[in-house]
Amino acid sequence: MCSADKTGAWILCPQCDLMVKLPDIPVGSRATCPRCHTNLAANWHEPRKRPTGYALAALFMLLLANLFPFINMKVAGISSQISLMQIPRVMVTEDYGSLATLFLLFVQAIPAFCMLAIILLVNPVRLPVGLKRILARILFQLRNWGMAEIFMAGVLVSFVKLMAYGEIGLQTSFWPWCLFCVLHLRAFQCVDRRWLWQQIAPTPALQNPPKVGVTGLRQGLRSCPCCTAVLPVDQRACTRCGVIAHARRKHSLQWTLALLMTSVMLYVPANILPIMVTEMLGTASPSNIMAGVILLWSDGSYPVALVIFIASIMVPTLKMLAIGWLCWDASGRGSRDSHKMHFIYEVVEFVGRWSMIDVFVIAVLSALVRMGQLMSVYPAWGRCYLRWW
Repeated sequence: MCSADKTGAWILCPQCDLMVKLPDIPVGSRATCPRCHTNLAANWHEPRKRPTGYALAALFMLLLANLFPFINMKVAGISSQISLMQIPRVMVTEDYGSLATLFLLFVQAIPAFCMLAIILLVNPVRLPVGLKRILARILFQLRNWGMAEIFMAGVLVSFVKLMAYGEIGLQTSFWPWCLFCVLHLRAFQCVDRRWLWQQIAPTPALQNPPKVGVTGLRQGLRSCPCCTAVLPVDQRACTRCGVIAHARRKHSLQWTLALLMTSVMLYVPANILPIMVTEMLGTASPSNIMAGVILLWSDGSYPVALVIFIASIMVPTLKMLAIGWLCWDASGRGSRDSHKMHFIYEVVEFVGRWSMIDVFVIAVLSALVRMGQLMSVYPAWGRCYLRWW
């Protein structure tokens, strides 16, 4: 049986399943998979102080961003001003509680919880091992659900769109929020998953030394998706983090195709139904995504029209086509070009979260543009389909 210390030198690539024996990584360097070049581990300089400093600074910036006004808008001498906490309040008042919940969870609560979890986990805080395991599991499961930077992109898109109607002003909390987005991302970058789990619990021992350069499935091994431990393929629960997983998800292709078909069906009403209603001088003008792109293009706002068209029309369409292509190839009918399919998968995984930018644009517009009969913006039914597809 391999000892836990020796077992910690092996790692399975999370992308291509190649068994790799990690060398001694110099400080400030990282190890990558020799086949697909996926980052496997990193040896950060001061692995405790750096993420702690970034996380504490991010939490402080988040506090400042919620204490002061965020942005304001002035149209024909009438001004409207909002803070970050007023955005969900306006959504609830307008009977859009689901949109308010999305904002509070993805933009505020989850990023704040992740920063607090990083502080507790990277430092030698006296916590029960079981609690540390739960915190680490939640941290890495929620990592991709924090969307502070996507909300920031939605704010910038809203700015450019509203410049055609009035003056946009940046208030006190705008700059702390920008710093929070940067510090939040940097804190995650400075936390190495493998190193963190080794501080919580030792690596599970293996019966026999694995073979380097051979995939884990061929050796009867699999990687834990949470703590990266190398486990026997028939072992469902990880002995270190407790996550129950399989070497291959059961009926994963069928589930992916079912969700893909559902997204296609929801994508049609999301582009046909209006996503927001603009009321100017008592006249309500509902608009869908494509109508907004055409309007911006006709008004001469070509960069904004292109950004919205790419983010709302082209990227979702290409993403659905790419997922369909991946399913076709995985079923054995494609060319089986693993390098090309891996690249497509990474691109789809990266752009997946950015589909939420439209939802945040509508949230900012409907919360900021509240000027009575002069000008107001309200969410519409297409927003519901847009969110769920």
